[in-house]
Amino acid sequence: MEKKAAYEGLAEWFEYLNDDCGYEKWSQYLISKLKCFPLTTGLDVGCGSGWFTRAFRRAGYDMAGLDLSPAMLSRAEALTFEEGLKIRYLQGDVARFRALEKYDFITAINDCINYISKEKLLSAFENVRSALNKNGIFLFDISSARKFREKIANTVCADDREDVTYLSFNSLEGEKAVMDVTLFVRRRDGAFERRDERHIQYIYEEAEIVAALEKAGFSLLETEGHLGEEKSESDRLIFLARRK
Repeated sequence: MEKKAAYEGLAEWFEYLNDDCGYEKWSQYLISKLKCFPLTTGLDVGCGSGWFTRAFRRAGYDMAGLDLSPAMLSRAEALTFEEGLKIRYLQGDVARFRALEKYDFITAINDCINYISKEKLLSAFENVRSALNKNGIFLFDISSARKFREKIANTVCADDREDVTYLSFNSLEGEKAVMDVTLFVRRRDGAFERRDERHIQYIYEEAEIVAALEKAGFSLLETEGHLGEEKSESDRLIFLARRK
């Protein structure tokens, strides 16, 4: 069966299927990092359906969101409208993106960086730097190499709900993870519609990220595990950097 682009079928269900990820606590943790600096305007790269973008807007920041997926951006716009928020959404690839304005901070949360191939990582970081004001802040995360190798490799993840069933068949191919996702979505007539899509994420070691940041013109301020966990025990690494 033909596989659609990543998130083409999943966008509608993404936040629903991730309702156990602790997004509220996660967003407040990120906001606490941003509050350490005098920031007003922000760009959320890889914003997806806009959960974190909306959280940053509710915290008082003037936000824009950037994503490659039209389906995710459509969902983000709908959810933003429902909340009565004002956020500008842009379609684009951060590895090719040229910002028309500059921001005080840029975020890339929940695996956005893992979707960038190793050949494009430096370009992506350079584009982020170009879109930041002087001394601008770059806050982002990656899923750790340990998570991919010990928890994702050669597994099947499943989530069965009343109106949708999610299956992800995961494998490693060298330094990338291939996730073949199948959704079964209940239609109005009660029958289920099958949707297939492929996700590819790249495995990064902390040292690779730090080296690319330095080369792109950033100073690393801090790195730690998810929500302040010890890095060696965390499935996610958080990076806080400043434009030189």
